[in-house]
Formats: sequence, structure tokens, C-alpha cells
Amino acid sequence: MDLVAGIREKYDVMKGLLDERARRVWAASEARAIGHGGVARVAEATGMSRTTVIAGKRELERPREGIRPGHVRRAGAGRKKITETDPGLAGALDALVDPVTRGDPESPLRWTCKSTYTLADELTAQGHPIDDRKVAQLLHAAGYSLQANRKTREGASHPDRNAQFEHINAMTRRFQRGRQPVVSVDTKKKELVGNFRNGGREWLPSGHAREVKVHDFVEKGLGKAIPYGVYDVTANEGWVSVGTDHDTAEFAVATISRWWRNMGARAYPDAKRLLIVADGGGSNGSRARLWKTSLQKFADRTGLKVTVCHFPPGTSKWNKIEHRMFSQISMNWRAQPLVSHEVAVNLIAGTTTRTGLRIRAQTDTAKYATGKKVSDKEIAAVRLSRAAFHGEWNYTIGPAT
Repeated sequence: MDLVAGIREKYDVMKGLLDERARRVWAASEARAIGHGGVARVAEATGMSRTTVIAGKRELERPREGIRPGHVRRAGAGRKKITETDPGLAGALDALVDPVTRGDPESPLRWTCKSTYTLADELTAQGHPIDDRKVAQLLHAAGYSLQANRKTREGASHPDRNAQFEHINAMTRRFQRGRQPVVSVDTKKKELVGNFRNGGREWLPSGHAREVKVHDFVEKGLGKAIPYGVYDVTANEGWVSVGTDHDTAEFAVATISRWWRNMGARAYPDAKRLLIVADGGGSNGSRARLWKTSLQKFADRTGLKVTVCHFPPGTSKWNKIEHRMFSQISMNWRAQPLVSHEVAVNLIAGTTTRTGLRIRAQTDTAKYATGKKVSDKEIAAVRLSRAAFHGEWNYTIGPAT
């Protein structure tokens, strides 16, 4: 075995046991033992640079000179940080990542997806050569991380927003104490009917994901599913009508009527009044005339005094039906293509929770015309009495007899 091969064999055995300083000192001792030409042969055998072996020889002559206890290099030794060799790099990166608050609003990346690759390319073009991995390290060091959008801003809030919440809560408690029904109503997001992708994931054998259509175009003859829900706040039960036509005030009140016939009248046989808590807009909006005239017909048919409380603008997410019923439906049908209205109805009706939520559902194939006008005479005939507090949000419609 020649000299170089022998040194290589010894180094391969020992290198895993030695730290950086011990390796170079060991290499220097081998070079000194060889004598003339030792540095070159050790460098060839170990893969170290000649400079490293020579540095080790100096350390043999002056052990630990300038090296602090527990360290393997002198203070300031080693490769300098990229931000030290390129002082302008950090500022240039910051300006690209956050051009509105820290940099130039006209930054070349103002309207570009700021991936680490894109940032590295732009910094290199500006005279700061860097790769994408180093960009990621600098971003983390500067306190950046990958963030998604968060829905937290509701816009300007009404000055009586909290007071209306308190009013709704007080009315709910009053009706419940009197054993009168309280329902929360709303329209769930419209869904395409057909073999289309539905968000979420479900357990399936590996490699057997459901195959759905690439493009989401309305299929003729299937259209959309329009779920309108009625949630009984006291009983933790609900009704959903899956419409096939349009989301109108008449469709909303027809759903409330179906809930009353199939569930409400049996649960509250002695009811004289009904409290409906609804959003301020949409088919059950506080300004919708057709909503009020349709409720008048409902009150006339059932003999119920119907009290309505609307949430203030921009606060629909606080409606109980959203987080107590609709969210559970979304979880139940996740990753399930709604190939027909019947499938949508079955998935809704199959939704349950550990707290006892029970939902009944039915398809509503009736036609509901849009753009229907209500005359002043018709709205004047509604037996409507407004509450002293925000009568536009809180009112009662009594039956004609």
C-alpha cells in the first residue's frame, strides 16, 4: 500500500470522530511526519485543501492561539455571512417582499408572486447574487413566514352593532322562556350539480381518488343546488330545502313554511309566536318588500305572530345557522361530488354531530321568479309593527285574523 492510500484509509476511519479543528491538526501531524512533500500528499489523501493543512501545522506550533475554549476557530475565522459581504442585500430583499410599507411602490415585483426563486432572480439582476435557499434563510431570519389570507376585516361597523346583538340575544331568551320557537335562517352557498370537484379530502384506498371533471361549467338539465336552511336554535334541529330555480324571498319563506309543517308545528304545538333571526341582506333582507309580503301570507296561514330580527350589515358570520348547521353540512359532504340534487339532499340529511344535531332535507323544484315587484298598496297591507329600537331591523308581522 502506498503512502497516500495508507493516509486515506486512516482518515476514513477517524474523520467521523474528529471535529473540524482536530481533523486539520491530525492532518498537519501526518504531514510533518512525512517531511518534505507531506502537505501535498496529505491534502491528496484527505481531500482537504493545502491551506487547511498548513493552518493545522501553525496550530501545532502555537496550540490554541487565539481560539476560545469550546471553539474550533479563531474569532472572526470562517466564511463571512452573506449580509456582511453584501451590506445592501437585506434592504434590497425587504424592499421586494414588502414594497408598500418599506420599499418602492413601483417595485418590479409589486404584482408578481414572490417565490424564493423569483426573489433570487430579481436580487441577482440588481447586483446581489444569491440562490433561492439563501433567500429563504434570510426571510426566516428577518421574521417572515409563509402566510395565508385571514378573513378578519368586516369593514365599517354600525355604531349600534353590539346593541343589536344584545337585542337579538334578549329576544331569543324571551321566546325560549315562553316556549316559543326561535329559528336562524339563511341561504348556503350555491353548489354546481354534476361530477364536479368538491373541496376537502376523505379516506379512500391509496391511488383511488375520485375522478371529476376538469372544468366547472353548469350542466344543462342539472344546474345548481340552492340550499336554504332553517335552524331551530332551541332544539338543535334543522330543515334544508334544496332549490333548483332561484334564491328569492318567496323561496325563503316557502322553506320556513316547510319547516313549520314538517317539524316546527309538532315540536311547538302551543306556539303563538315565532322569532326569525336572519341576515340583513339577500333573499331575507331587511329591505326586501317581497320578504315581508311573503311572511304576511305565512302568518295568515299559520296564525303565528312572526317577529324578525336582522343582523347588522357585515355581521352575517355570527348567524347561528352558519356555524352550527351549515359548517357541519360542508364537513359531511367534503370531497363528495354532488352528482344530483338527490345526492345533495341525502348528504345534508345524513349530517349529524355528537351534540345531537338532526337535519331533514327535501328538494324544492318549484319555480321562483326573479325581479318581482311589490307595490306600495301591497306593502301597506302588511300588518307590520316596528320595534322602538331600530325598527328597520326589528319588526313583527301579525296574521290578518
